[in-house]
Amino acid sequence: QVQLVESGGGLVQAGGSLRLSCTFSGRTVSTYNMAWFRQAPGKEREFVAVVRRNGGYTHYADSVKDRFTISRDNVKNSVYLQMNSLKPEDTAVYYCAAGSQVMSAVRSSETYVHWGQGTQVTVSS
Repeated sequence: QVQLVESGGGLVQAGGSLRLSCTFSGRTVSTYNMAWFRQAPGKEREFVAVVRRNGGYTHYADSVKDRFTISRDNVKNSVYLQMNSLKPEDTAVYYCAAGSQVMSAVRSSETYVHWGQGTQVTVSS
């Protein structure tokens, strides 16, 4: 059974940094594209970043480009999200997701088959 477990969330002041981790178990993580999504209270879940199976391609939402970096370690079955220059509007529950979709569909949450439980990130002003 596939499981994704996020960690690394917390409370940070605006301008600070956090590093989220997602540990994947049950299958080989290199089979999947891996992404981060987030959901703020009262808002829909939104795409944040994705890294392709072999790690050779990444894609970001405009709102986080140049501040966040997604990476993966297929040996450790893990995916990471380094978040710098955090803003209050980054406050949300962050979810790790795994999918086998074509790259043109990676921004759509509906194309991901496995999800973690989420980790809360709160950025204070």
